[in-house]
This record gives sequence, structure tokens and C-alpha cells, in this order.
Amino acid sequence: MKYDFTSKLERVGFDAEAVESVGKRTGLAPEAPKPGFDLIPMWVADMNFPCVPTVQQALIQRVEHPAFGYFKPREEYFAKIIEWQRRHNGVTDLEPQHIGYENGVLGGLVSTLQSFCAPGDKVLVHSPTYIGFTNSVTNAGFRLVHSPLKIEDGVWRMDFADMECKLSEQHIHAAIFCSPHNPSGRVWERWEIERAMELFRRYDCVVISDEIWSDLIRPGFKHVPTQSVSEDARNRTVALYAPSKTFNLAGLVGAYHIIYNDHLRDRVQSVASKCQYNEMNVLSMHALLGAYEPEGYEWVDELNQVIAGNVDFARAYMAEHFEGVTSCLPQGTYMLFVDCSGWCQAHGKTIEDVEHAAWNVGVAVQDGRMFLGRCHLRMNLALPFSRVQEAFERLDRYVFNA
Repeated sequence: MKYDFTSKLERVGFDAEAVESVGKRTGLAPEAPKPGFDLIPMWVADMNFPCVPTVQQALIQRVEHPAFGYFKPREEYFAKIIEWQRRHNGVTDLEPQHIGYENGVLGGLVSTLQSFCAPGDKVLVHSPTYIGFTNSVTNAGFRLVHSPLKIEDGVWRMDFADMECKLSEQHIHAAIFCSPHNPSGRVWERWEIERAMELFRRYDCVVISDEIWSDLIRPGFKHVPTQSVSEDARNRTVALYAPSKTFNLAGLVGAYHIIYNDHLRDRVQSVASKCQYNEMNVLSMHALLGAYEPEGYEWVDELNQVIAGNVDFARAYMAEHFEGVTSCLPQGTYMLFVDCSGWCQAHGKTIEDVEHAAWNVGVAVQDGRMFLGRCHLRMNLALPFSRVQEAFERLDRYVFNA
């Protein structure tokens, strides 16, 4: 491969939550490993790979200029997003006025809800549910209503009957649609999105489509933008994207919305402006410009191959060595949502027992209960293969076959 996905990245001392918070945020972060075990960070959803070199080059070039005063986004910022969406998602009608900066996907989510919902209103979301949705929506004063996904033939599926029942009976007019889905890794097919959006049309829901994972797709699968499935979907959806997940830039902060409908866009931008927080950082802009260079396209293609290899290894290892531990194939993202219920039942253990045993030997996985997984782990596989291999060997020796 052209880019480095094999070197162990030293993150201690470089402000990384994935390593600096371990053992320090009880209830949120894994516990520190016992002496003799180094840390393998597999919890926070960022990557343990160096970013594409063009990001650093763009930042260094801008930092060499000794002024950082007020600025306006360059036309190139919008042009790069338009080209990225065209090449990755087949979007051909995106214009600069449809694009707006967001400090983060969750900020855009809350701004949209505050634009169209009253405090206490209900919002439909699928479960298992990304903990960021849970925290941001409830902190903003809204109430989540969960429509559980179901597993059919090893694939996570939406339960359309359940969705319709909750939309109609609970008078819900806002929905969060996670595409690809976090934490399951499901990449929705066009017909599924069409059917979901028809329900949202029928019950007049504003839709917030979180598509931050849309570049991280397993080879052989294809992301379908929610706004592309119908004219109605285009006009009732706020779509949220970011290079931060794709290129490991979360610490630089920076996402963007795509909103085609003028009224929808005016309302969201009006609410977002009221708190005076939603302004672009000049370095965030240059990070996106560096990421969306031709090298960025190559880098993402190689990254998706690496992630697919790590996922295949992890699932094959579990099937061979961890009886009662299962996972559906994630078609996107780099997270593996692991169901330990069979193993726990057979061994008289709880998911807490599994987590603590893993944390003790440096395998810093995440508690799946945060995502409404009953007996699950969420496992980040965006690491060099050697580290994934080491993690599973430790899980084998010290946790599931101790």
C-alpha cells in the first residue's frame, strides 16, 4: 500500500482522549490496564493511523503565514465538498448555498431540533443508539423514542411496522436517521431508505440524517445519500457530514450540513447563529482542503481495505475461538458491535465481568450498554493489524478462554 496503516502510532502525550482518559473517567472510559500490559485503544471512535499527509501539509503551509485574524471560507472550501460528494456519492446538483459549516454533527442535530421542535417533544431514533445522540438530544430537552432494529439472517434491519406505530401513536414529527448506522455498521440499501423516508413523509417528520460515516464503506457496498432517494426526502432532510471521522480530524473540529430546502436551511442557520458558537476555524478549513486532495481519495480507498481485513480477521477469530460471542458483518464504519450474551449465559458472567477482564489486560473496548446493547461491546478496529491481532490473542487467553 502507498500509505502507512501498519506502524504503531504513539499517542501518549499528544492529547488523545483514547489514551489519556483511560483510567480517569469512571463510567465513561475503560479502566487502566494492569502492570505488564500496554494499552490497545479500541473504544473512542477515532483511528490509530496517521492521517493522510496532505492534511499536515495544508496545515503547515497555512501556519507558516503569521496572521490568524477574522476570515471568510474560501470558494475552494465549497468546491472541494461538491467534488467529494460527486465522486463518492454521485451527487450532481449540489451548490455552495446548500452547504453550511457546523462545529460538529451533534451541534447541527440540536440546531435542527430546536428549529422545529418544542422542549419535551419526542424524536424517533433507531436502537442500538449512538450515545452522542442520547446525550445531546436529552440535554437539549427533547425525548428520544427508540425503534429497535432487528436482525434477520445476520443483517440489521429497520422494523418499519414499529416505526410507523410509534410515529402515529406518539405524534412524532422529528427523526434521526443514522446512515451508515452507528454502532451496528449497517449500510442501508436504497429501498430501505425509500421506505423509511416514505414513513417520515406520511407523518410529516423533519429528518436529521447523520452521514458522518459515509466514506467508511466496506468494499462491495455503497452509501446512498438520504436526500437522493426522492424529491420529498431532498426537501425534508438536513444531512450532516464531516471529514473528521474519515480522516481522523475530530480534534480540529469541523463538520458541514447539506440542506436543499430554503425554508429548512433558513431556520437551521437562524437557530445555530443565536448562540454565537458555530463559526469555522481557519485551520479546520485548511484541514478539509488538505483531506479532499487527490491523495485523500486514494487514502480512503486503502483505509477501507485495511478496515475490511481487520473486520474479517476479528469475526473469523471470534467464530473459531469465542463460543457464544457473535457479531453481524459491519458494512460500514470501523466499529464492531459484539454480542456476548451467549458466552455470558454459558459461563455465568456479566458484560461487566467481560469488560473488566479485557481492560485488565489492556484491551480497551467500550461498554455496549451505552448504546442500548444489552450484553454488547463496541470495538474499534481502526488499528494496525498487528494490534488487532494482539488484542484478540489477549481476549482469547485472558477473557473468553481463561
